[in-house]
Amino acid sequence: MKAVSLTAFPRTLAGRNAVKQIRAAGRIPAVIYGRHAAPQNLEVDAEALDKVIHLSVSENILLDLKVENDARAARLALVQDVQHDALDGHVLHVDFHEVVADERVVISVPVESAGVPDGVRNGGGVLEHLLFKVKVRALPADLPDHLTVDVSTLKLNEAVHIGELPLPAGVEAIGDRKTTVFKVAAPRTEAEETAAAPAAGEVEMIKEKKDEGAAGAKPSAAGAKPAAADKGKDAAKAEKAPEKKK
Repeated sequence: MKAVSLTAFPRTLAGRNAVKQIRAAGRIPAVIYGRHAAPQNLEVDAEALDKVIHLSVSENILLDLKVENDARAARLALVQDVQHDALDGHVLHVDFHEVVADERVVISVPVESAGVPDGVRNGGGVLEHLLFKVKVRALPADLPDHLTVDVSTLKLNEAVHIGELPLPAGVEAIGDRKTTVFKVAAPRTEAEETAAAPAAGEVEMIKEKKDEGAAGAKPSAAGAKPAAADKGKDAAKAEKAPEKKK
């Protein structure tokens, strides 16, 4: 994964009103943290951040972060989390995870398919996408922003598992190697479709039974005497209940 340059600025203001002021000035509040340095509050230019995000395949972005007035020329960081406004989608806050070039890190990457499976073209099957993200471990520079799997050779009932994913050099997939990512499911036969769908008569019978059950339920008689156990419970409740003021 190639690092993208981004400039950040130290943030001294905190609190809800301060955050509003930062956003009104065209900047986004941020924070950077990691194993080798103390957390630091930052702010970044909203337009510059939007450009970085929109030009990336996913939000797995490696940054060459230049912090103003920092003694270090640049800090290597991954975009860890991006909070968006639920209504307009604008970025509200971003977390940066500072990493070291020679230490392996773990991220989740999206998995995409390429091509039309043979079992879909010639067998009438359906391609099922069962796992949309996979965790991988690698050095920051080797991390992929996404994985693309060629499924064009898959026949009916064939699948691609985590252990069979095409990974770049230096990248390791984390998880059960037998977990299915893609599968070409065979089409249902007419008998299976008929067995899966309830018959119209069955639906009517179920409805009639429900109606009969509702109609047959009789409310308890108003003058019915409570059982002895119920009398005891009522008496205990009466003792605990505070007397009403007159």
